[in-house]
Amino acid sequence: MKSNTKAHLAVLATNLLFGVNYATVKYITPSFIHPFGLNMARVLTALILFWILYLLKPTTFGIRKKDIPRFIICAASGVTINQLLFIKGLALTTSIHASLLSLGTPIFITFIAAWLLREMLTPIKLIGLLLGIGGATILILLKDNTHSGTDIVNGDILILLNAISYAFYMVLVRPLMQVYSPVHVIRWVFTFGAIMIAPFAWPQFASTDWTAFQSSQWLALAFVCIGATFFSYLFNIYGISVIGASATGSYIYTQPVFAAITSIIFLGENIDSYKIISALLIFSGVYLVNRRSVKN
Repeated sequence: MKSNTKAHLAVLATNLLFGVNYATVKYITPSFIHPFGLNMARVLTALILFWILYLLKPTTFGIRKKDIPRFIICAASGVTINQLLFIKGLALTTSIHASLLSLGTPIFITFIAAWLLREMLTPIKLIGLLLGIGGATILILLKDNTHSGTDIVNGDILILLNAISYAFYMVLVRPLMQVYSPVHVIRWVFTFGAIMIAPFAWPQFASTDWTAFQSSQWLALAFVCIGATFFSYLFNIYGISVIGASATGSYIYTQPVFAAITSIIFLGENIDSYKIISALLIFSGVYLVNRRSVKN
């Protein structure tokens, strides 16, 4: 199998894992483990596995002193704030809402890059931003009668803030990726992130009643921590290294599809006309924001 084909399959698998992750998280939180406790489990598991990966294949160990502040900021935005907002928001809203609102990340990346890196904005990108905002607004304001969300408005807002936080991470981490290998960067980002998330998440993690977990809950927890965290990051890195960031990023459109299928089957969520309209607006916004201008 060609490396390009492998990379495309890896990236598709990443988004499949992310898509199924929405319903899986809601299956175990907050019923069996509190949201922040699940955050601690995800970050600790991924951190341990990333360092085991280093022991199996030692490469560069340390980081330059001048890069430490950027690593800390990336850890805060890409792990601590991002993870806390995502799991808490998902526990409150529905899987379909969360997966659609998470599509805002590429839009936010474009505008944060324009702000911090002085990248050019075009009228098309501004239209894309407005379409994305319109779709998100419809999702947040219109009532959803599904039973899988207990506080949809606040949950949706937390998911949007999570997307903004992750967008900052994606912009700020770029210079580090030019100096270190992607795996090395993520290993240290998770290291700093685990330290920062511990004061918020450790109490809920420590108070979890692990004896209440049956085999299905353990499988769900393993999927979230290993499949949708550790392997997803590895697959995504592999995809970026082979087919590039743009092609890898385009697969984000598949996440809501996978999330919707699993949520309808396992959580009893439904697809309404307003969700379809919201999805079309958000998809269009992401497409226009990431559309490259054609030069004659």
